[in-house]
Amino acid sequence: MTTGIQLRTHPGIVAIALAIAAFLVAFLVIPVVAVVYTAFSDGQGGFTLAHFSAFSEISLMRESFANSLYVAGMTVGLGTLIAVPLAYLTVRFQFRGAILVQTLGVLPLVMPAFVGAAAMQLLFGRSGSVNLLLKDAFGVTLPLMDGLNGVIFVETLHYFPFILLNLSAALANIDSSMEEAAQNLGASGWRLFMKVVFPLSMPGYVAGASLVFIKVFDDLGTPLVLNVTNMLAPQAYLRVTSIGLEDPIGYVICVILVAFSIGAMGGSWWFVKRRDYALVSRGGVQAPKRKLTPWQTFLAYGWIGGMLLLVLSPHLGILLLSFSKVWSFTVLPEQFTLGHFATVFTESKQMIWNTFLYCGLAALIDVVIGTAIAYIVLRTKLPGRQILDHLVTVALAMPGLVLGIGYLRTFKGVELPFGGGALTASWVIFVLAYAVRRLPYALRSCMAALTQVHPALEEAAENLGAGRWSTIRRVVIPLMMGGILAGFVTSFITAAAEISETILLTSRESLAPMSYGIYLYFQSVLGRGPGAALGVIAVALVAFGTYLSHRLVAANSPHQSGGGK
Repeated sequence: MTTGIQLRTHPGIVAIALAIAAFLVAFLVIPVVAVVYTAFSDGQGGFTLAHFSAFSEISLMRESFANSLYVAGMTVGLGTLIAVPLAYLTVRFQFRGAILVQTLGVLPLVMPAFVGAAAMQLLFGRSGSVNLLLKDAFGVTLPLMDGLNGVIFVETLHYFPFILLNLSAALANIDSSMEEAAQNLGASGWRLFMKVVFPLSMPGYVAGASLVFIKVFDDLGTPLVLNVTNMLAPQAYLRVTSIGLEDPIGYVICVILVAFSIGAMGGSWWFVKRRDYALVSRGGVQAPKRKLTPWQTFLAYGWIGGMLLLVLSPHLGILLLSFSKVWSFTVLPEQFTLGHFATVFTESKQMIWNTFLYCGLAALIDVVIGTAIAYIVLRTKLPGRQILDHLVTVALAMPGLVLGIGYLRTFKGVELPFGGGALTASWVIFVLAYAVRRLPYALRSCMAALTQVHPALEEAAENLGAGRWSTIRRVVIPLMMGGILAGFVTSFITAAAEISETILLTSRESLAPMSYGIYLYFQSVLGRGPGAALGVIAVALVAFGTYLSHRLVAANSPHQSGGGK
């Protein structure tokens, strides 16, 4: 009798599965359903489309909808122009420093987009460093940070790594025989890339591009920091916070955000599935890397160097701003100080502590639930177990803004036990919101870790007399520990950068985490320095967490540990 069959009807497993399902329904499904229901409700329990009609009649709403589509589309397009050459050059050609280039290319993801937005204004704004140099040299300035251009520019530099990562992986998996056949038929250069290489890597590109579209379409923090409010996400936030939770237009916007997020994910899946990209591989032989001529090498290094300087400029800008005492209408700061960091550690130490508390508890919840779901899905025959995985996946398509508004509406008036006060006015709401949004990351890590643990190890333990729970506690979880820790770190660092839910759920400043503090500081000119200092701390925290996560994954891989055999 196999382990899966033994656990099929075990009451403990069933109880855990039901408890997880109840958690997901209560804190994911019901809040989202509440938002959708309100958008279609006439207030008397009946169905209506009047709110959508009212939305379409407001010129600002129509403008915001068009602007959000435009910004998301332009960001995908410009991100493609940066990511595709980077991926192709580093994966397909003999390129000294290729690993360093790809590592630096992914670095923008370490810093939340809204953190670098204020620094980008000082570098590329109308009176920023670049335009001051251009005006002195050529008498011209570039409107890079004006209005929607600024949102597109900042988000392009932040989100293009999603395309780079997915496309690089797809390019690396293309069988060499396909390119060799095309070259034997006379294809080379640009024609080889457009007719063979790029079409075969299309699944990776589409996955990355759809993710960029979703992230940009739903982003709230960057437009607010740049004072651009004529987009959907800022309008939903402003409607709910200024008019109130009963304003139906805010909920209509949330439904549109959800529809486009799900549509982008579903559309990318449909696009890939409608054609067959599978290869009949001769042992998974990767195409040999080709050599560049000296002139091509010069051009490639020049272009890549320029792109990396551009995409890393937000990091440089936020670092300079955190140490600058005076930086106005000059190429570089005129005076430097450590006072901003002193201010942060004096005024915002509670926010730093709150971040560790909320994100740590949320990550702990995520790995506990993620480990349980992974075990139920991969090791049992429990009917309907895949529903748990599907429910968690839904969280990926849910904008933080929508979930935040759903929490405020669903849990309005709900009191915590033992005199804890209102749920929506407590720190517990942050932990729940972060845990639900970041659960997919922990689950994927736990799933990957458990697939590397052979069921025979569990069966051997049971044959030696160990009980089911003892086997799980003393065999399965220790063998999964690398993946569990990686999932914890990933959930922690992504929660630390969350801004959409944070802005909505912060009822008072004493409960706010670092992301809200950064946003709050950047609302005034005098707060830019401390905001940048707090941003540097947040970036350092996320960077260290990312490094630690990679180390944990590498230490737990079969190649390193000899597992999975």
